[in-house]
Amino acid sequence: MRVVALVGNPREGSRTLAVAVEAARVVGRRLGVAEPYEVVDLAALGPHLLAPGPSPAVEVALELVAEADVLVVAAPTYKGTYTGLLKAFLDRLRPQALAGKAALPLLVMGDARHALAVEVHLRPLLVELGATVPTPGLALLESELPRLAEVLAAWADRVAPQAAALTLGSAALGSAGPGTAAPGSAGPGSAAPVGAGESVARK
Repeated sequence: MRVVALVGNPREGSRTLAVAVEAARVVGRRLGVAEPYEVVDLAALGPHLLAPGPSPAVEVALELVAEADVLVVAAPTYKGTYTGLLKAFLDRLRPQALAGKAALPLLVMGDARHALAVEVHLRPLLVELGATVPTPGLALLESELPRLAEVLAAWADRVAPQAAALTLGSAALGSAGPGTAAPGSAGPGSAAPVGAGESVARK
């Protein structure tokens, strides 16, 4: 099983990157996947994503994402949604490129008013690409960074079993189709994202 973190923050060495790496580690441990986990940091790929010609670096990143079994998709919240950098990258994936994979959306934000963005904006994008998206997504407020370990542990306890069911080829999940959470869990958009209403970490 491969756990990959995809980071859509245009700033190198961002807090979003640090959160994504830790989130992949916490989820990976619950899935019994040994470290290290692969990280696709889009900060260095921005100019290549907008270039007219092909980019070997972008192609390698796309391949890593497409080969993941569990994909942590993290970005800061800009203008109430995920970054254009993340969208530009995901637009390069072929249709249904994430079919049969568990995608875990995570947005870092400064204001709890944007907490629903992870469910309203990022989840539908991942579902469109064929991913199964366990609920809830993680809306991480900048004020929560000091207790990041606690927040990630609570989130992972909820989403890791769903991801495990998918990656083990659960018959129930297979019949449910892309974008459906594990049996017994809430459907897309029906659960408030983790961190909603609380205050967590700088982008």
